[in-house]
Amino acid sequence: MFYAIRHITKFKYSTPINENVMDVRMQPRTDEAQQCVNFHLHVRPTARVFSYQDYLNNTIHHFDIPGLHSELSITAESVVNVIAPPALPAALTLADWEVVDQIGSQSEHWEMVSPSEYTQCSPVLEALADELQVNRRTDPLTVLRELNTAIQRTFTYSTNATSVDSPIEEAITQRRGVCQDYAHVMLALVRNFLHMPCRYVSGYLYHRQSDQSTSDATHAWIEVLLPQLGWVGFDPTNNLIVGERHIRAAIGRDYHDVPPTRGIFKGNTDSQLGVSVHVRKTDE
Repeated sequence: MFYAIRHITKFKYSTPINENVMDVRMQPRTDEAQQCVNFHLHVRPTARVFSYQDYLNNTIHHFDIPGLHSELSITAESVVNVIAPPALPAALTLADWEVVDQIGSQSEHWEMVSPSEYTQCSPVLEALADELQVNRRTDPLTVLRELNTAIQRTFTYSTNATSVDSPIEEAITQRRGVCQDYAHVMLALVRNFLHMPCRYVSGYLYHRQSDQSTSDATHAWIEVLLPQLGWVGFDPTNNLIVGERHIRAAIGRDYHDVPPTRGIFKGNTDSQLGVSVHVRKTDE
């Protein structure tokens, strides 16, 4: 399925700033699951932009605006072909937990098994794990499917409940949050109590009316490395197995690794951020 994505980010500063250095992670990935056919990044004020790939093959665009300015506009436009993943089996086997442990012990996956900044264990998380029965009570795939559903049913989607740097304890205590919180909670439960390699995915979702996440914003979900199946995506915000409506931009241990924008500026001023995202099928 081909999608066209337009992602606009605007920063407004109460007084002009002297310099702005920014990293942008908005280019959809190209791998076995999808191909980024076209990508253009437009920056105002005009800046020289260069790109590079990190160790997880995320594409990062970097620019520096040295002159005085009171606004910054970043527009990312892309066309992506997302390939529908093969259907999952009904279940795996209890013996696959041993394979999970073998996979997790490999050095290339240790970062995705170990708790990260937003997925540390805590008494609040332990209580949630007990409530949702997060343990190896049946096969790995069944446990993950049930956890995906349980998180969606336990939490209420609320855009004002947390901020981008809120610890997961806030979302757990309130039982409210956004897709970033849902993803962090599931990552923390899978890493700390199921001990499976899993990673955070930042990207976009082609929305349907039944989805509870916001249609004009980026989206987040997780992927878990499963025996025989590879990396399988779970979207706890919408209780979905990730499919051809999910468009992956960047992967990391958690949000801290892959924010759409991260920068620093010179100046003593307040800033306001505005974001607009539109995803459509190219034949619409």
